Amino acid sequence: MKIKVSRKAHFNAAHRLYRKDWSDGKNDSIFGKCSNPNFHGHNYELIVSVYGEIDPETGFVMDMKILKTLIKTEIEDAFDHKNLNIEVPEFKDLNPTAENIAIVVWNKLRPHIDADHLLEVVLYETPRNFVTFSG
Repeated sequence: MKIKVSRKAHFNAAHRLYRKDWSDGKNDSIFGKCSNPNFHGHNYELIVSVYGEIDPETGFVMDMKILKTLIKTEIEDAFDHKNLNIEVPEFKDLNPTAENIAIVVWNKLRPHIDADHLLEVVLYETPRNFVTFSG
């Protein structure tokens, strides 16, 4: 029997949605105020879920203390109070949309989660706008 366990976290970060190969006019027409050259920020909410079988010895799908530590070291420490475009290497050449941030979060966590377990990332950019990625 598979079950899902989840951990909620958050980070605050600035970004600018734009493509370097587009003119400022085209960036503005596609991304609007999110393409502000001076950046803008969000209070991101993150839910990381792991699906798997319950270990009969521990009763855990995954030790939540380990998941908490992984999220802190791999995501919060890397993203919190950062300018994603400038300070986070994964976004050097990747537009930091909510979709791309969720995929980067998943890619950073995936190597640390048991291969038999499914991983899902839900990222809220605002209370009403969110994305889900499960690989």
